[in-house]
Amino acid sequence: MSAIDFSDPATIALLTEALTAAGVDGLEISRPGGQLRIIVAGDRGARISSTGATPPVPGLAPGSVSAVVKAPMAGRFCLEHPTSATPQNLPRSVSDADIVGFVGVGHILLPLRAGHSGVLTRLLAEPGALVGFGDPLFEIELPS
Repeated sequence: MSAIDFSDPATIALLTEALTAAGVDGLEISRPGGQLRIIVAGDRGARISSTGATPPVPGLAPGSVSAVVKAPMAGRFCLEHPTSATPQNLPRSVSDADIVGFVGVGHILLPLRAGHSGVLTRLLAEPGALVGFGDPLFEIELPS
């Protein structure tokens, strides 16, 4: 089976028509080479956006290795739990299982795990910002 070419306008049009016919509000596909997002917006028609791969994050020391924590779904990015009285200062050491933030949709908060042990060095999204699936949120400098 060959890969679907998401850069082909005919493929995008076919997907949009299929989503509209099925009554689906949208579709988001993320791969290492880029991201495709189709949002069916009722009377206004569909909005389609496509982006290339996330560029490397500048600012690390030469030879350093980093990982990026990405949003697992669309929502509001929260650095801290709303009931937390402890501010999350950077940089700070984290383990792979540590919760480093949240993505919220309404009253539901999805915890974001670091996924890697290292030093949480930088925010890549503003707290309270609306983020999409796969958007970079944090940078973790990995031990060498």
